[in-house]
Amino acid sequence: MSLSQTAAADWIDQPDALQSWLAALPPDAAIGLDTEFMRRDTFYPQLALLQLGWNGRHALVDPLAFPIGAALQPLLGAGEAVTVMHSASEDLEVLAPLLPAGPHQLFDTQIAAAFAGMGLGVSYRALVAELAGVELDKGETRSDWMRRPLTSSQCSYAALDVVYLKTIHEQLAERLQQRGRSDWHAQDCERLKRRVHREGDLQPQRALRAAADWAPTAQARLRRLLLWRDSCARRLDVPRPWLLDDTLALSLAQQPPATLAELEQRARGQRALRSAQRNELFEVLTPAVTTEEIDATARIPGHPQGVAKQALAAMKQSVDTLAAELDLPPGLLCPRKLLEEYVVTAEWPDSLEGWRHDLLHPRLANLLPDRPATRQAVAKASSGD
Repeated sequence: MSLSQTAAADWIDQPDALQSWLAALPPDAAIGLDTEFMRRDTFYPQLALLQLGWNGRHALVDPLAFPIGAALQPLLGAGEAVTVMHSASEDLEVLAPLLPAGPHQLFDTQIAAAFAGMGLGVSYRALVAELAGVELDKGETRSDWMRRPLTSSQCSYAALDVVYLKTIHEQLAERLQQRGRSDWHAQDCERLKRRVHREGDLQPQRALRAAADWAPTAQARLRRLLLWRDSCARRLDVPRPWLLDDTLALSLAQQPPATLAELEQRARGQRALRSAQRNELFEVLTPAVTTEEIDATARIPGHPQGVAKQALAAMKQSVDTLAAELDLPPGLLCPRKLLEEYVVTAEWPDSLEGWRHDLLHPRLANLLPDRPATRQAVAKASSGD
């Protein structure tokens, strides 16, 4: 295995130069894309560098020098070009202001590698080693990408993030086709785009399982509080925990403060919760929870207990068996978290729609608690057969 060499790339900090670089690409080009960004003290990630690669040509585009979205949209956002990215979720979030609906056609190499039997969550570095026979340097992983000028080492490191995407894409696309997994991969890439570009979670309380046993009124108040936190964090462009960390959010939702002074006392240490935001928060917490709010609040799925826990084990075994038959990672086929949600709520998760529904629903629906198949599975496990 050889070590990576320095990578040459065009530095682009003028609109005309970017337009010219993109104009040389065919409409159906497979374009490697990566980003460098910073996210230390803001809600929104700050795009610091855009890397592009096609057919041996590479470019480093400086988004701090000029607005780049208008140039990217025709080819990547609306055209027939394939945008090749590795583990694209964070990059898609960074690019959301430039490509509001994401790339028109996304090929995520990390997802493709999982479908190709190379494992779940495989890194770009590991893919380059496996498919290109090159060992990448990790020296600039923690660089400050907002500074200018970038060093030659930073530029080379950034360019290498797209240099090998062509080779990886071609090999993985062929493996997907051989396995008959191209359509499944395309569905998962579309699902990733929809998830990333969704404007906030309308049911954020479902992520806080500590409140699963709360009364509906308290869960509805928690939802109201978390929706305010998300909206305020976006408006102020600060991380959510700077306004209100999860522990305090749970405390305030369960036992709302009687006075503004009490809120100020309990909220000390929240670095972005200034006087104006404390006033807002108090106004959010004060009104009584309405019937409409309770009806609009999805119940928080708790951890499976008793027969639900036994049903979860039967479901997990069924998923593992099917994953082995399909030569897929079980976590790609059906993450355990979604099984837990399904077994507790009996509501089919949105994330298991598409190709997963056809494969899994017939197997798992009969394993819900109190279904005959569940009782048989539990009896079999108890007998030691």
